[in-house]
Amino acid sequence: MSLSQWLSVITLVGMMGLFLWGRFRYDVTAVIALLAAVLIGIVKPADAFKGFSDDIVIIVGSALVLSAAVQRSGVIELALGVTARRIRRIPSQLLLLTASVGLASALIKNVGALAMLMPAALQMAKKNEASPSVFLMPMSFASLLGGLMTMVGTSPNIIVSRVREEMTGEPFRMFDYFPTGFGLFIVGLLFLRFGYPLLPRNRRGVPTLGEALNISDYVTQATITEGSPLIGRTVEEFLDRNERQVTLTGLLRGDMRGDVHPTVHLEEGDILILGGPPEALERVVARDQLALVGQEESGERDGDEIGVIEAVVTTDSALIGRTAGRLLMRERLGINLIAVARAGERLTNKPGQIVLRAGDVLVLQGPIDRLPDHLAQLGALPLAQRSIRLGSAKRGWLAVVILGLAMIATATGLVPVAIAFFAAASLVVITGALPVREAYDVVEWPILIMLGALIPVSEALQSTGASGILATQLAHAAAMLPPWGAVALILTTAMAVTPFLNNAATVLVMAPIAAVFAHDLGYRPDAFLIATAVGAGSDFLTPIGHQCNTLVLGPGGYRFSDYARLGAPLSLLVILIGTPLILWIWPL
Repeated sequence: MSLSQWLSVITLVGMMGLFLWGRFRYDVTAVIALLAAVLIGIVKPADAFKGFSDDIVIIVGSALVLSAAVQRSGVIELALGVTARRIRRIPSQLLLLTASVGLASALIKNVGALAMLMPAALQMAKKNEASPSVFLMPMSFASLLGGLMTMVGTSPNIIVSRVREEMTGEPFRMFDYFPTGFGLFIVGLLFLRFGYPLLPRNRRGVPTLGEALNISDYVTQATITEGSPLIGRTVEEFLDRNERQVTLTGLLRGDMRGDVHPTVHLEEGDILILGGPPEALERVVARDQLALVGQEESGERDGDEIGVIEAVVTTDSALIGRTAGRLLMRERLGINLIAVARAGERLTNKPGQIVLRAGDVLVLQGPIDRLPDHLAQLGALPLAQRSIRLGSAKRGWLAVVILGLAMIATATGLVPVAIAFFAAASLVVITGALPVREAYDVVEWPILIMLGALIPVSEALQSTGASGILATQLAHAAAMLPPWGAVALILTTAMAVTPFLNNAATVLVMAPIAAVFAHDLGYRPDAFLIATAVGAGSDFLTPIGHQCNTLVLGPGGYRFSDYARLGAPLSLLVILIGTPLILWIWPL
């Protein structure tokens, strides 16, 4: 080996050591590797930052924005809710949840799909008086399997497509991954459906904020707008339409407080005083085209962007003993009190007329940049921002349509992937399907930094010939293996490395090696690249290897060892089924 090749291998080993050590975040580790590569001369200074202009960075960033827009629309949750009403048994509910999160993960970011459907899983578990652990880990694993089905389902697929283009001149298309991914997804669903008893049934998740404060309902007021489907319906029909998940405690018509008798017909301009869980209230406002009272007054002023935040009234707050109306919060501060919740008590008055107490939880709307200062002035402690959807359902569907058009354009080859997804991400922001601030917030900048920094390092491994030497050594070790054994070796290696590295980093390192490995054995690279992507996307053994697994750790009440109980047999199944499936679809 030449000096440059040795330096490349040392850089690779050092980078993997830092990843395993965990002292630095993965993006910082990638930056250290890039700086080291420039310092020792295997990456030219002129090439150090070209990774940040690579199509991969654009595609991943745009896909995150599109994912957030679709998630915000509530379309997937609505479709799940329609089906879930007819299913009562735990195994059937589990199959519905895993199928839903998996299919959603093929279109949007898998951790976003999981977070979007977790409330439904927790609600089902509560109704069945079962532990959430029955649903959450299988949903996490299903989201990872679902991401294997399309190029934008997971970042490893995007990177593998680029490596194939470098090797053969032709990238993988949007749905080239589908036959393999869908086959593994169906096998995984069947395993999770019948294998979930491997999970412990006595796990209890950490309490949510609402559970810790014993909050059952918020109370809010909303106006029936022009074109609302509620116009002409009776109160009884309104409650039935929303499965009585919300209560109607008051009806204001003009200056009069109207009757809430079940037979009263609703009219445009009626103000409804609604009570219920936050998620149910959000759905009613979006689905029935209601306008939260005060929303118009607290709209954007002088370019301010409006957001919604959840806060608790502290013991020394200026709010105690007063109402929002008396404090003139909207007039003085530009803050609108959307909803109020009180531990162990159901509130029925308009939010602005409720005398506030210490411990009350408020949902406030106002200029995002000034909300923290206003909360400090009022003596309220911010808890968390809530993604209450104040837009219309039509705008939510717009995000889905834009994503669909982008996928069709790339699948047919009409437009390059980077251009199609960048244009689609721009459109969801321009049309208002996703606010500008949210678009910036949902982009995972550490991932983009890591990709931009590691692309030159990965290319240095190839340009110096280091990846070729590593692949040749691996090929010598696999020379006695049959073709399926060579593919299984790459798949297993990627699967074994991923829990300790970021999956994108795994593919950046492994994909070029897998391609040369295939060449040295005299095979086409496609099967080995697909195996690399499948292995990197199948992290079922630990709670730390992927965000999805980490996300369900607390709510599911899992222990570290619980993941292997369900994940080890699923990993073995992916290897046993995935290897012949890959070879069948991508012959050598």
